[in-house]
Amino acid sequence: MNDQFVLDLARQALLMALQLAAPFLLAALIVGLLMGIFQSLTQIQEQTLAFVPKLVVIGLVFVITLPWMLHSIVGYTAGILTGLADLPR
Repeated sequence: MNDQFVLDLARQALLMALQLAAPFLLAALIVGLLMGIFQSLTQIQEQTLAFVPKLVVIGLVFVITLPWMLHSIVGYTAGILTGLADLPR
């Protein structure tokens, strides 16, 4: 196992984590922005007003993206295990 292999594994792990987190982060960003605009237009400054819609939207995003996330994780794990099997001993 050389340094380049370890760096590639770390890079792939970070990219996979970013890909899996991106739908949740984007959904929370969009809902937070919309709720912020709504709160500033209506002058309602209640913190819990923004929390509940974010929680619901993130739950929906989780349910919608779960098959894709599982497929991605299984493919990533299979790639790592295949790569480890090909290492010289």
